Amino acid sequence: MSNPEDARRVEVKDGDQTVAAADVARQPDGAARASLHPASGRVPPGRRADLVDAVVDRPEVQQSSRLEATVPLGDAEALERLRQRTDGTVTRPAGSTALVDGTIPDAGGEPGDDRPGAGQREP
Repeated sequence: MSNPEDARRVEVKDGDQTVAAADVARQPDGAARASLHPASGRVPPGRRADLVDAVVDRPEVQQSSRLEATVPLGDAEALERLRQRTDGTVTRPAGSTALVDGTIPDAGGEPGDDRPGAGQREP
């Protein structure tokens, strides 16, 4: 994150326990940047994908043209969901993380998109 004070925290909980979190900020160049952090230990299936959905659905991400995300290397669920939610996605390793760059598709999704509410545009 270039300025942690501008970052918004997004959390996914399982009951009272936070199982995944992300810091999200809009950059001066118009891109959104996110750093995803699943909790240590067992994270219930689907919760990492839920975190990606929560990040991509944030207003600062939807108002951006691109998303630059860091994800722990080996987090296949989050990486796959980022590929589903962005276009032209490029992933590359960087130490113990994966750097993911992708274009944000139009808000609302495309017909056939598997996200809840996707493909439904405002009248």
